[in-house]
Amino acid sequence: MRGLIREMRPRQWSKNLLLFFGLIFAQKLTDPYLLGLATAGFVVFCAASSAIYIVNDLVDLDRDRHHPVKRNRPLAAGTVTPIQAVVLAVVLLVFSIVGAFALRPEFGVITLAYIALMVAYSFWLKHIVLIDVFAIAAGFVIRAVAGAIVVGVPISPWLYVCTVLAALFVALAKRRHELLLLSTGAGRHRRILEEYSPELLDQLITVVTAATVMAYSLYTFSAENLPKNHAMMLTLPFVLYGIFRYLYLMYMKNGGGSPEEVLMKDAPFLVNAVLWMATAVAILYFSAPR
Repeated sequence: MRGLIREMRPRQWSKNLLLFFGLIFAQKLTDPYLLGLATAGFVVFCAASSAIYIVNDLVDLDRDRHHPVKRNRPLAAGTVTPIQAVVLAVVLLVFSIVGAFALRPEFGVITLAYIALMVAYSFWLKHIVLIDVFAIAAGFVIRAVAGAIVVGVPISPWLYVCTVLAALFVALAKRRHELLLLSTGAGRHRRILEEYSPELLDQLITVVTAATVMAYSLYTFSAENLPKNHAMMLTLPFVLYGIFRYLYLMYMKNGGGSPEEVLMKDAPFLVNAVLWMATAVAILYFSAPR
């Protein structure tokens, strides 16, 4: 049972917290009914994402056994059998799809889109240079959009822009970490890594980092749903620190492989994330009338 739970990768469920962003930034967090819908949507996406992780581990089983970190995953280590993994994945997929359509038909459609994209990534898209990182980023965007759909609030264009840029930043950092971790054996573990170099990834990370800072900065004083006193600009230092901290961990501590690990294990990053969210909520819900 412990192996099956580990195979579901509960630590990565933190990525699905994006489903609450539509509710929070639409200033509906105090609505108990909508909060319940968002929470149910979060559970559905946790099940769907866990199923996809299992599918991905099944596809990469042989390669993971030769990876210095991934060989400790339950499937690669042999503590969970492929049959057990397949059964668990099917149960999770059925639960997530049925649950999604029960919440809202549109939410069911977006959940199916997420599953289809991630299955395509597991089998094909992760082998296409650049498309692989865009597919990862699209998964984050779908989460954010799904969160707005399940509670029936408008989808801000800033949600798309900021989410996709931040997700690209994380995806590129992950590729860089994999490339350096596996060194000369990177191509044998994952062929797509032969198409990247640290220098190329550093250039792409620089571009995306600058674009992320600019996009979030523009959001803080130009989004229509924000207080007109521009108080949201007070959250900029937290965003800048979060990005700089992630870069520090990536370049100085050889981190960046798993964003959920950074979130859970790096206390300064976690405290900063909590302070950013607390400040944003305080401004949205208690600032001067717009």
